[in-house]
Amino acid sequence: MAAGLYIHVPFCLRKCRYCDFISYPYSEAAAGEYLGALKREVELYGETLANGDKTFSTVFIGGGTPTCLPAEQLAAVLERVRGVFTLSPHCEVTVEANPGTVDENALKALKAAGVNRLSLGVQSFDDSLLRVLGRAHTAAEAEAAFRAVRSAGFDNINLDLIFGIPGQSAAGWDETLRRVARLGPEHVAAYSLQVEEGTPLALSIEREEISACPEELELLMYRRVIGFLKRAGFVHYEISNFARPGRESRHNLGYWRNRFYLGLGPAAHSYLGGRRFANETSLDRYCERLGRGEFPVAEQEEITPAVEMAETIFMGLRLLKGIRLSDFEQRFSRRVEEVYRGEISRLTGMGLVELGGGVLRLTKKGLPLANEVFKAFV
Repeated sequence: MAAGLYIHVPFCLRKCRYCDFISYPYSEAAAGEYLGALKREVELYGETLANGDKTFSTVFIGGGTPTCLPAEQLAAVLERVRGVFTLSPHCEVTVEANPGTVDENALKALKAAGVNRLSLGVQSFDDSLLRVLGRAHTAAEAEAAFRAVRSAGFDNINLDLIFGIPGQSAAGWDETLRRVARLGPEHVAAYSLQVEEGTPLALSIEREEISACPEELELLMYRRVIGFLKRAGFVHYEISNFARPGRESRHNLGYWRNRFYLGLGPAAHSYLGGRRFANETSLDRYCERLGRGEFPVAEQEEITPAVEMAETIFMGLRLLKGIRLSDFEQRFSRRVEEVYRGEISRLTGMGLVELGGGVLRLTKKGLPLANEVFKAFV
C-alpha cells in the first residue's frame, strides 16, 4: 500500500480556547515565508526519497486552518506536490476548513485543483457552546459553509463534532445530531473534548468559571451519537468516526493500520522506513533550516519490531472491525495469540476485547474504555 502525505498549515485566524496544537496568527508575510520553505521541503524529499517511496495514495492538508491561505496558494502547493511526487489514481485529497474561511468561489478553485474531500470543523450547532470553545463562527455560518461546499461540487464532506463541552446537555447534543442528519454529510468525526493543560478553557475550569462535563453525561452523549448515526445510515467504523458505506477516511485508515506516512510543514510527524521523526515546531526555525537546505527534523527515533507490533495492535483496535489475525501474521511472521497471550487473556476475561472469527477487536463494553485497553499493549 502506498504511503499517505500530510501537509501542516500552521495558521489560524484565531486560536480556539481548547486548542493546544501548533498554530500561529495568519499574516501574508508569514504565509509567504512558510510557502517558500514548504516548497523547498517538498523538493528535498523529491531529491532524496527512492522512487518507490514517492508515491502517495492520500494527501491530507490539515492545520491550523489551511483555508486561511487563499485557494490559489493551496492549489499551488498541490501542483508542486504533483510535480515532485506521484499521486495514485483516485488519490484521496482532503483539505480541512473552518466555517468563515471559505466561500463558494474559493471552494470551486480547490475542487479544480484536485481536492476531492472537504473536512469542515463545525464542532457544534449551539452558539453558546461555540463561544465556550472560542470558535470564530456561528451555527448559521456553519450550515451556510456546508451548503457552499456542496454547491461547489463536493460529494465527500466530513463534519467534525465535539461532545462533552462544559454546559452541554444531552438534549442539546441530540439537536446538533439532528441538524447534522438534515445536512447529510458523507462522514462524521465525533470526539470527546480533551481539556488540555494550560489552555484558556482549562484555566476557566480551574477558576470554576465554568464546570467540566460530568463523565457519565459524556458517556451518554457518546452512546447517543453511535445510535443516532447508525440509524441515519452511517457505519461506525472507528472509535470516533462514522461514514456512509465506502466513504471512510482513507488517509486516517492508513494511520490506524500503522502504515507509512510523510509529514511536511512545521510540527508535522512522519513514519517512514522504520523511523519516526518530527519537524521543528517553531515556524521561524522551520523556515531557517530549509533556507539553509536542511531537513527541518527536530527529533527522531528508530521503531523496533516490538514497538511496531504494539502500535499495530493498539492503533488497529481503534477500528470496529478490529485486527485481522492473518494480516498481523503476514506482516510480522508472528501470531497475535503468541505475542500477546497474557494481555489478550486478561482483556477477554474482563470482557473488553474478543478474539474469534479471525479477528481481535474491542467489545461493546470495551469501546468507551479503549484507552485502558491500549495501555495493556504499551
